[in-house]
Amino acid sequence: MDKSKETIEVKKEETEEETNDKTLIHDFSTQTAKNAFTPKIIGLLALVIIVGIATGFLLSGRSSSVSSGNSLGSILSGSSIPKGTVVGSSDTATFKDTAEGTLKEGGIDGEGAYHLERPGGDSQNVYLTSSIVDLSKYIGKKIKVWGQTQKAQTAGWLMDVGRIEVL
Repeated sequence: MDKSKETIEVKKEETEEETNDKTLIHDFSTQTAKNAFTPKIIGLLALVIIVGIATGFLLSGRSSSVSSGNSLGSILSGSSIPKGTVVGSSDTATFKDTAEGTLKEGGIDGEGAYHLERPGGDSQNVYLTSSIVDLSKYIGKKIKVWGQTQKAQTAGWLMDVGRIEVL
């Protein structure tokens, strides 16, 4: 039995030596560093960039040709806007406040980008912002606006416009 015990101990020592030789952490300084940017990868990256740029140009060209057609935006540009034209949201529950006047550019103390001039002087102006309608197309026009009144610091009446009708 002693001999078998000695044999087991010798094998155990040999196994421990083999385990010590196989370390889990490798020394990277002895290995040659491989370059991550091989010619194939550089070519693939260049191809992806070129395809992305080409796609961007095609999509931008497509959207400009759509907007330059007979769309409402091109019909309503400049002073050729006909009376009775209605633009914007039809949600009268959200945009329940209305006002009429001549649209002028400029707000008051940073509130509103435009304002409606109404009879009665400056105190009757309605200062306007809009995230739905491009108000710049209607400067100088007499319009009716539907909107939602906003809290203002300086302006007597500040409105977020959702719909316009040219009068």
